[in-house]
Amino acid sequence: MSKPTVALAADHAGFELKNLLRDELKAQGYDVLDLGTNSSDSVDYPDFGRKLAETVAAGKAACGVAVCGTGIGISIAANRIPGCRAALVHDITSARLCREHNDANVLALGARLIGVETARDCLKAFLDTPFAGGRHTGRVAKLGQPA
Repeated sequence: MSKPTVALAADHAGFELKNLLRDELKAQGYDVLDLGTNSSDSVDYPDFGRKLAETVAAGKAACGVAVCGTGIGISIAANRIPGCRAALVHDITSARLCREHNDANVLALGARLIGVETARDCLKAFLDTPFAGGRHTGRVAKLGQPA
């Protein structure tokens, strides 16, 4: 069975971590849509957060991974797009719960704040955890962003 498409985007601070996670996803059989950036030259994170969120919201990818220095800026940018639910996570528990309770469709990571192994673990938890539905469905609907 084929795995879903995962879109990735990062600014210059997240460039290396994005590439590492891209290679990890490809090795696991995921289709990957790399939206850049493609170097460590300075770029503006809002541009990449928007591009990722629009891609996920349009259904061109099942979910996305956004990386900047702290993960804060790119997650704010992504969450401005209706249909995107980006969650900034720092550990496996927050990665699991953002999917289980909030139906997050974009994982946001801070490359300057999180280690590589923790980032890999967060990605795995995010991808392996389904939305729980039930009592959480109405709460997610109140976010005003269609699933």
